Amino acid sequence: MITLIAAVALLAADPDAGVDTIAQDLLDATGSPGAAVARMCGGRLEEGVAGVRVAGREAPVEPGDLWHMGSNTKAMTATLAARLVEQGAIDWSTTLGESLAGLDLDIAGSLRDATLEALLSHRSGMMANAGPVTAVRLSGADGDRDVRADRLVYARAVLAEPGGPRGVFLYSNAGYVIAAMMLEQAAGLDYEALMAREVFAPLGMDGAGWGPPGVRGEADQPRGHRSGLFGGFGAREPGGGADNPPAMNPAGRAHLPLVDLLDFLIAHRDQPESYLSADSWARLHTPPEGGNYALGWGVTQDGSLLHAGSNTM
Repeated sequence: MITLIAAVALLAADPDAGVDTIAQDLLDATGSPGAAVARMCGGRLEEGVAGVRVAGREAPVEPGDLWHMGSNTKAMTATLAARLVEQGAIDWSTTLGESLAGLDLDIAGSLRDATLEALLSHRSGMMANAGPVTAVRLSGADGDRDVRADRLVYARAVLAEPGGPRGVFLYSNAGYVIAAMMLEQAAGLDYEALMAREVFAPLGMDGAGWGPPGVRGEADQPRGHRSGLFGGFGAREPGGGADNPPAMNPAGRAHLPLVDLLDFLIAHRDQPESYLSADSWARLHTPPEGGNYALGWGVTQDGSLLHAGSNTM
C-alpha cells in the first residue's frame, strides 16, 4: 500500500522521469525489496522495475511479473456487479435478506435490508472483518479450498451482528464477501468464474489470478514480506500463510501483471458503452452525497479515482 501511494506522489512530482527511475526512487523511499511502475504515454506502455522479488535473493523484478492487488480488487468486484445488474440478474437495490434467503443464515435485522449498492459503498452496517478464529479456520492455499462453501462459513461469522449503523461509512472487507455471495446466488456461478467471464476476459486481463502468485521455493514472482515473530524481515512463500483466506477473494486477493491493471484502469477512464452503459459507469464512480467513496473507488475532490491495496505483507 505504501508503494502505491508513493508511486502516485512520485509520478505527480516528476512526470518526465523514466519509469525505471521512478521504480528505483520507490525503493529508496520505502525500503521495499522490489517495485514496478507502469503507465501509458501516447498509447505506448512503459513499465519500469527495480529491486528483487525476494529479499536476500538474486532474483530481479522483471516486467510482466504478477503483483498482488489487495483491496484494489474491490473495484473489479463492483465492476462485476454492474455487469450483472445490466444483464438483469440482480439490482442495485436487491437486499441481502432477499438474495441470501434459503441459505440458512442468521442475519441481524439491521443488515437484512442492506442493499447490494450499500455493501459495495461500505455503507451497509456490516462489520469490517470476520474474527481471527474464522480466518484461521478458512486459511489455506488456493486450490485446496472450496471457496463458495467457505464464504458460507464466513457469512455465518459476520451476519449475526452489525458493525455499525446502516448508511454510515465503515470500510468492510466482509461487505464485499457478502456482496459476492449475492452475485453468486443471482447468477448461479462461483464469483471467480463470474469474474473470469465478465471482467477478466472482456477487458483482456489474461494474466489475472487469485492469491499470492508463484511457486513455493522458486523466486519466480514478487513475494509478500513480513516481519518475523522475533524481528527480521522475510518473504512469505505462496500458501495459506502468505495471504488472507481464499474466501476473501472478492475483497482483495486478485493478482495481475501491471499491463492487465492498466487495461482495467483504461476501461474506467474511457468508459466504453460497449462494456457498460454511461449510467453504470457513473454509478461506479459517484459517491453518495457528502462521501468520498463510490463503488470500489475512493474519489478525490477533482474527481480522480484511487485505491490502495494490502494484504498486510
